[in-house]
Amino acid sequence: MIDWFVQTLRAYPEICIFLSLGLGYYFGSFTYKGFGLGAVTATLIAAVIIGQLGITVSGPLKPTFFLMFLFAVGYAVGPQFVRGIASDGLPQAVFAAFMAVLCLITAFLGARLAGFDVGSAAGFYAGTQTISASMGLATDAINRLGLPPEETRRLLDGMPVAYAVTYIFGTIGSAIVLAVLGPLLLRIDLEAACKRYEEKFGGRKVAGGPGTAWHQFDLRAFRVREGGRAVGKSVQEAEALVPGQRVFIQRIRRNDKIMEAMTDVVIQPGDIVAVAGRREILVTLIGTEAEEVDDRELLAVPIEGIDVFVTSGEADGKTLTELASLPETRGVFLRKITRGATATEIPILPNTEVQRGDILTLVGRTPDVATATKLLGYPDRVTDIADVAFIGGAITIGALLGAIVYKVGGVPITLSTSGGVLIAGLFFGWLRSVRPTFGRIPSSTVWFMNSVGLNVFIAVVGISSGPGFVVGLQQLGFSLFLWGALVTTIPLFLGMFVGKYLFRFDDALLFGCCAGARTTTAALGMINDNAKSQIPGLGYTVTYAVGNTLLTLWGMVLVMLLT
Repeated sequence: MIDWFVQTLRAYPEICIFLSLGLGYYFGSFTYKGFGLGAVTATLIAAVIIGQLGITVSGPLKPTFFLMFLFAVGYAVGPQFVRGIASDGLPQAVFAAFMAVLCLITAFLGARLAGFDVGSAAGFYAGTQTISASMGLATDAINRLGLPPEETRRLLDGMPVAYAVTYIFGTIGSAIVLAVLGPLLLRIDLEAACKRYEEKFGGRKVAGGPGTAWHQFDLRAFRVREGGRAVGKSVQEAEALVPGQRVFIQRIRRNDKIMEAMTDVVIQPGDIVAVAGRREILVTLIGTEAEEVDDRELLAVPIEGIDVFVTSGEADGKTLTELASLPETRGVFLRKITRGATATEIPILPNTEVQRGDILTLVGRTPDVATATKLLGYPDRVTDIADVAFIGGAITIGALLGAIVYKVGGVPITLSTSGGVLIAGLFFGWLRSVRPTFGRIPSSTVWFMNSVGLNVFIAVVGISSGPGFVVGLQQLGFSLFLWGALVTTIPLFLGMFVGKYLFRFDDALLFGCCAGARTTTAALGMINDNAKSQIPGLGYTVTYAVGNTLLTLWGMVLVMLLT
């Protein structure tokens, strides 16, 4: 049975790909106190073990899935990348670029001092900086060196060894440095800093939320008493009786007839009004001055909750306070803001700025939500259909442009197909954020292209390098781990001090900026946990977009520097 199984895998190597993915995603899902191998590292280890059977995977499978992955990365971060370069995210973008250069220099010097060859250095860089995608560009660069096939194979076999050994500390060590050691060294009380930030910008926490019996917004019916403050006032004037709060009269029952509450309708004694607003406002303020009644027909208001993809130049850069004052947003409430490739949830504060590419979750009456959607951008309705023509065309354009070779002083310079596709993803992702009538890729599809695309590439790398993995690990051994810990830590320590004292980031955002520049989502999670707040995420999105792009490209640059 075992012989049959091994022979079958050798005869049908495509089975090995799926076996590696299955094992990788299964074992990568296990965590301890928030830390685990992750799907990428677990897939690599599974593929290396399977590769010990002497299985050969040939053909364009590896580069095909890697190009799909790179395009998904660029597409997802495009809006934040362009915004960070071109507008008020510039300080964070510059900081991310500084961190990326620092990571490259540190990895280059570490590889030189440790005496690693080019392949091991590329894996060393990818693991210490937790940027798996860089291995694909490094692979392209090594293949273009014109070395003998045996030498090229030896270098490529060394890459996953160095990556696997250094990646675990690259992930766990980064989180510990940023979330635990950083606040201690800089004497920052992260929880207090986030509370100050929330108070400064009018934020506050509320109990309950999705998945609980409590709900944030409510619609309740009240009978207007004789001599009440709202009597004789228009709907708009009555709504203003609760200053600083968004409270809206949706419908009115008068003499057993129900009417829509236009802003100029005057309220009379005995009217029953359907009022929408935050639950605590309706309970503590309005409820004490009016008689609440149960009027099912009046409260049968058609409501809708919808995700809106922000594309409007009119909304871009405006604060939530500014948007809330516009007539188009009357009667609409904001439930959530999601930003960036990692779907970071942005805190809802009065001074939070809305950006192109954000997804706002709105709730309210169907006509009110439709009006607000027209102001903000485009409804991001749930669909399973992706614009595959767009995906294929965009990847083709990027790959063709990247394949062009330029000669500078007789030296061939090229982005490679990988670099071209990454840049195409950035451009078309940004274009989608301003022209959303084409290029629709559902978030589930983006996840598949991103996660599975990378892991198929990693699986092929691991299977192909399996026989040489054990030998390489014996040669590099524990010293590789120590060098990796050093190269992981140095840029983070320097970055924290530079971010605080040179860029002067707010203490509440500093560690989120550092985590984004190093593209370490695990660190952001630990930072948010320690801060007991989502505020650090405000510093994560722009820096992640810029850092993810540059750190990926550095895989190719590092090979050029070492040869």
